[in-house]
Amino acid sequence: MHDVDPSMSIRLPRMPQAVVFDMDGLLFDTEALYRDAMLAAAQVLGRTMPLSLYLASIGLSGEATRQALGEYFGPDFDLDRFWKQAATAFHARTTTELQLKPGVVELVGSLEELGIPFAIATSSGHHDVERNLGLYGLFDRFPVVVAQGDYQLGKPHPEPFLTAARRLDVAPELCLALEDSHNGVRSASSAGMMTIMVPDLLAATEEIRSLCIGVAGNLGDVHAALLHHARGAHVPA
Repeated sequence: MHDVDPSMSIRLPRMPQAVVFDMDGLLFDTEALYRDAMLAAAQVLGRTMPLSLYLASIGLSGEATRQALGEYFGPDFDLDRFWKQAATAFHARTTTELQLKPGVVELVGSLEELGIPFAIATSSGHHDVERNLGLYGLFDRFPVVVAQGDYQLGKPHPEPFLTAARRLDVAPELCLALEDSHNGVRSASSAGMMTIMVPDLLAATEEIRSLCIGVAGNLGDVHAALLHHARGAHVPA
C-alpha cells in the first residue's frame, strides 16, 4: 500500500446508512491488469505510453480516457486499434489473474448483517461488473450497480455517486464512499459523501487527504472502523 500509516485508525464521524464501493482497484485488483494491457497495446502499435498517462486516467470513464490518449498521441494514432488490443489483452488476463481485494467478503458480510445497504459506482461497464462479481460468486450480493451508461458525466464529476445514493434512497451525506483513485475521491467528496481512500496504484496526496475522512491501508481497516462504530452506537451514554 502507499502512503498509509498503519498506526492510524479510521474514525467514522457517524454510522453510514449506506456504503458505495468503487470497483476497479478497490474490490478487484484490476488496475495493474489495465495498466499492463494498455502499455503493451501501445507497444504493439509502435508507441510508448508513459506510466504517468495511465495513472492520470485511473477512475475516469472510457470516453474520457480515450480523449486523453488521443490528445497525447495525436490524430495519427489508431485509437480504435489500440483500444481493441488493450481490451483483448485485459480480458485474457482477467480469466487467470483477476484477484479479489483483501477484506471484501468480510466487509460485505458485515454490511449485510448490520442491514446497511450498499452499491457499486464504477466507470466500467455493466458487463465488466457482472463478469468480475460472477467470477467470485458476488453478483447477487450487489443488487445496486451504477456503471457506464447510467450517468452522463463520469468521475471526477459527482453524478455516479449521486446516482448511487438516489437508487439506494439514502441522502449522499449519510453514505460512506470507498475509493482507490484520486478521480474517484473527488467524485465522492463532491457528492457530499463521507469518503475513505484505500490506495491501490496511487498514493494519497495532500489534496486527496483533505477530501477524505481517512486513508485506509485496506478494506479490513474500513471493516474494523465500521464494527467499532457499530458497537459504540449500542453502548448507552
